[in-house]
Amino acid sequence: MADAAADLFPGFEALWIEAPWGKAFARAGGASDAPPLLLLHGFPQSHAMWHRVAPDLARTHRVICLDLKGYGWSAAPTGDPAHAVYAKRTLGREVVALMERIGHVHFAVAGHDRGGRVAYRMALDEPGRVSRLALLDIVPTLTQWERIEAQPGLNPHWPFLAGPAPGPEEAIARDPDGYFEGLLRDWTQRKDLSAFDPRALHLYRQAWGVPERIHALCEDYRAGAGPDREADAADLTAGRTLPMPVLVLASRAYLDHGKAETALSAWQRTFAPQAQGAEIDGGHFLAEENAAETHAALRRFLAG
Repeated sequence: MADAAADLFPGFEALWIEAPWGKAFARAGGASDAPPLLLLHGFPQSHAMWHRVAPDLARTHRVICLDLKGYGWSAAPTGDPAHAVYAKRTLGREVVALMERIGHVHFAVAGHDRGGRVAYRMALDEPGRVSRLALLDIVPTLTQWERIEAQPGLNPHWPFLAGPAPGPEEAIARDPDGYFEGLLRDWTQRKDLSAFDPRALHLYRQAWGVPERIHALCEDYRAGAGPDREADAADLTAGRTLPMPVLVLASRAYLDHGKAETALSAWQRTFAPQAQGAEIDGGHFLAEENAAETHAALRRFLAG
């Protein structure tokens, strides 16, 4: 497994970063004095999802691809009744501390899916830390729950994973590959696994088959239904917005497909009135399904 990860990120170094909740894993590449760029992956993946764009981004930036808590090779502590352990406010503060430990106090961030939720929460709570924010294929958590409630059956994995423990954990554990690979297929444009490098798929399978990581992924979604949604609602009521430049990238075949409100419009209506955006041809996994367009959009944004 280590060889597969190294092959995906030639020239990148492996970092094990100590945290109060255990060790976090990251890969870092690019000149040490280049502007830092943090890449945060989505569900049900790991840092490996960035392998097609990170090497090119490392030509101009110090790129850090982090495994979020509970994902990939980072520690997966047990959740708590209030789901605070995996709340995005908690994770955002922890990510800031991890970046400080490796020498970066101010950095750009690009986050896909769940990583985007950590990224925008971190940017709202600690805006002085984030120079630029790119959000890949998400709308705000509160907006997503409102869509699900208005259209029952939309994104059924959200209420399923957020359900009381240990129901979802036990159901998934009966066939983790079947469950997670089914989601990967459903969310791609081609409805198959052809977009994913076999080495990346190997790493995803190795992680999502572990019981404590299945629990962590469920806790991630339980936090989304509880403290994450509550934090969004409180910030919207208070009129808080993201002060840094924001880029919203949305997939034509998944997030924006058939939606009355585009992802960009949802962000402009809520936390990022001045956000710029672009649609990427492909399904949900932008950095793997259409690395060229994704890299070009990120490169333009980061150079602005």
